[in-house]
Amino acid sequence: MQSDAETVAAYLAEVPEARRADMEAMLALVREALPEGYVEAMNWGMICWEVPMEVSGPTYNGRPLMYVALASQKRHMALYLCGANCVPGLKDRLEAAFRAAGRRFDMGAACLRFAGAGDLVPEAVAGVIAAVPVADFVAAARR
Repeated sequence: MQSDAETVAAYLAEVPEARRADMEAMLALVREALPEGYVEAMNWGMICWEVPMEVSGPTYNGRPLMYVALASQKRHMALYLCGANCVPGLKDRLEAAFRAAGRRFDMGAACLRFAGAGDLVPEAVAGVIAAVPVADFVAAARR
């Protein structure tokens, strides 16, 4: 779902009722696990947690570095876990946790797709989110 919502509350109001509780659960999980220094914003048509420009400095596209994003797409919900691409082995650790829990792991480069919160392994997702402090993420983005 591409959204023009300017606030998280407005975005959630647009989410289909059948998905809203799952989206709210993921929103709470991200907020709880997020390292200090990232800021919550609406960007790219999704709920994003970003590195403020005053911390990252100029970026290749002039926009804040997105660390995590949460979206309700047409056929699924998605968590964009950009930190999983920055720390060697982090994505592999997430996949191993899913497999150990008997859950389907459906992730591209950074996009973890799921039909409902019950499809995820919350402690593993939270671990990936908590794993990359802002300074490390900025340094990785500069490589």
